[in-house]
This record gives sequence, structure tokens and C-alpha cells, in this order.
Amino acid sequence: MHTPEDPSLAEKIRADTAHSARVWNYLLGGRDNFRPDRDAGDIVLKLFPGIARLARLQRRFLSRAVRYLAAEAGIRQFLDVGTGLPTVDNTHEVAQRVAPESRIVYVDNDPLVLVHAQALLTSSREGACDYIDADVRDPATILEAASRTLDFGEPVALTLLGTVGQIPDSDDPSSVVARLMEPLPSGSHLALSDGTDTNEVLNEAIAAYNANSAGSYHLRSADHIAGFFDGLDVVEPGIVTTSGWRPDAADPQEGPGLVDAVCGVGRKP
Repeated sequence: MHTPEDPSLAEKIRADTAHSARVWNYLLGGRDNFRPDRDAGDIVLKLFPGIARLARLQRRFLSRAVRYLAAEAGIRQFLDVGTGLPTVDNTHEVAQRVAPESRIVYVDNDPLVLVHAQALLTSSREGACDYIDADVRDPATILEAASRTLDFGEPVALTLLGTVGQIPDSDDPSSVVARLMEPLPSGSHLALSDGTDTNEVLNEAIAAYNANSAGSYHLRSADHIAGFFDGLDVVEPGIVTTSGWRPDAADPQEGPGLVDAVCGVGRKP
């Protein structure tokens, strides 16, 4: 395994510029980030302090969605694209808590994420975890590598949390989602969440973030995000705010107010 001191890895990590996974880690209160990541995060926090709340609620949606997929939908295979840096209740932890034989493939394009994933995202003895260095806009590479761990003859849950928002319209995000879902069999699911463009203050904050980051994030309307589920049977309660999708009584209360992000889970017929 490479270490962060490895010159070739250090060059790939680019600690001199902000990266979305590390900025998100900072917003979640993590320590796996660098000064440019914290600076970019602080720019957003100053303009839109609620961004930290968005980060927390998205993470809790992931836990609830994976628990639903494993416990109620019977899914035993997960393809987590845009993994981000490991934190509490990662996909394999939630899934294998329900079904220890679950198999999980994590995908991210930040080498630091993969270093931490290899060290921290360790599978149960009955299941399996794998890690792929790839960009969401390269479905062919992702699917080919994932097929070494996942059986595409059986249902797979594809998770895309805050990931499609990193794809500009020029790269046709709907096509990217469709290409990732295409080889997955009937009974497979998509769990997706992204930020919405309905809050002008958030729009300004994301524009400032985009100007100070190596990547960019693209807020979209709730209807646009719902379109990523075209062809799927959306499970109840539909496309809703991240705090409104099957809320758990055990979730910490975040207080009243709208959440500027939506999510949903859809089943492939």
C-alpha cells in the first residue's frame, strides 16, 4: 500500500488544492483534510452555515437507505460511487450489520480516500470489500473493476450521494447514471441524493466554493434530480428531503426548517 509520504501518491493527492471528499470530511468534523480543503469549507460555511447540517443529514440518509436495502429489499451487493473519506456507519458496516455476507465495492477518484479505505474499511469474514480508483464519469472502468467482486447476475445497490452533483451538465449526468445502472439486473436499486438550487444563499456559497476548488459542484432542481430515477420504481416516500426519507427516531434532532437537498431510492423493474 502507498503511504501519504510516497512522492508519487503525494503528487496525485494534490494537498495544495481543495478536493470535494476532503472538504466534505472537514464539514463533517473530520481531520483527514488539508489547509486548502479547510479554507474552501470555511468559505462555504461563512456564506451558508447550514452546509454542515446538509453534510450530516446526507450521511444519515446513507445509513437509513443501506439499512433498508439490506434488511427490507434483501440486497447483498453494494456499489458505492463517490465514497468519500471513511467516517462512522460506512456502507459496508451498515450492510454487514444486517447481513455479514454482503459484498461492497467503494469507488472514489481521490487517492487519499483509497489509502484510508484500504486501511479502515475492512470487511467481515463472510463478506468482501474492494476499492476502485476511478471517476464517476467513467462507468465502463467502474463496472469492469467492480465485476471482480460483485456478481452482476444478482441485484446490486448503486449509491450516489452528493456525487452526481459533481458532474457538469456538459458531461450528461443522466447518461452517467443510466450507464451505471444498465448492466445491473432486475431488483437492483439506486440510492441517490444531491443538493438543490432553490436557496439563493446556498447557490452563492457553492459558486464561491467552485471558484476555490479543483472540482465543482452543480446544484439542480428537485425535478431535475428526480429525473435520475427515470425507468425505476421509486420506493416510498418518494423523492423527498434528506431529513424526510424514512426518518429514524434514533436520529439526532436537527431542528426545524427546510433542507436544501433531496434524495430517494428506486428499484429497477
